[in-house]
Amino acid sequence: MLKEIVITIQSWGQAHKFIVEHKLWKWVVIPGLIYAALFVAAMYFFGRSATAVIEYVTYILHVSDTIQKFQNSLLGFLFTFAGIILWLTLLLFYFSFFKYICLIIGAPLFAILSRKTEAIIEKDENIRSWSGIRKEMARAVRMALRNCGWQTVYLIALLILSVIPVVGWVIPLVVLLMECYYYGFSMLDYGLARNNYSGSQSIHFIGNHKGLAIGNGILFYLMHIIIFLAPAYAIIAGTLTVNQVKKP
Repeated sequence: MLKEIVITIQSWGQAHKFIVEHKLWKWVVIPGLIYAALFVAAMYFFGRSATAVIEYVTYILHVSDTIQKFQNSLLGFLFTFAGIILWLTLLLFYFSFFKYICLIIGAPLFAILSRKTEAIIEKDENIRSWSGIRKEMARAVRMALRNCGWQTVYLIALLILSVIPVVGWVIPLVVLLMECYYYGFSMLDYGLARNNYSGSQSIHFIGNHKGLAIGNGILFYLMHIIIFLAPAYAIIAGTLTVNQVKKP
């Protein structure tokens, strides 16, 4: 898996060179601005609602009384820290759904950009056919809905575990790695679809090469330092990764 993560990191560096060399900045800026606007709106919504959710959870579990009772003890500290972990887990939970909304809304642009990338690599403009783009858009939406369903099941279980002191401390890291995997999954699937992988074959391939997906997702998260660059770099790097690993 470590080797696959390294391959993905290298692909992100190649993606930057690829964008500069082939003057693809408009494909970075357009989806990036849309993504940035949605991201700001989603984080605003999160900020307004996360506190209410935590207050509700602590109320139904009567955690507030326990914290007050043991306010100056180790147990009180553990419950307080558990509240922070719950907040972080909720943040990743919100971001998960936001990600899938972006994957569905951005499917047309992502499909076009992925095909444009491969057309440049293969020097074959026929790759950029509209019929192929429509098929990849539909497949991307189906995959996003499928992954969203599975990830929601896992997230609910992890959300429950996150309120348990000590045990819940590692939950945000687990959720983050899962987020990276599923986002990288979507970015890689565009390239796999174009190489005649069926949906089930793509799921099997990425399941056996989790490092490629996790690596792409990790770089995607780090790229939020420059938020609007993240989606385009992720899709180009994903296409370059598939192009590299399919070679004998």
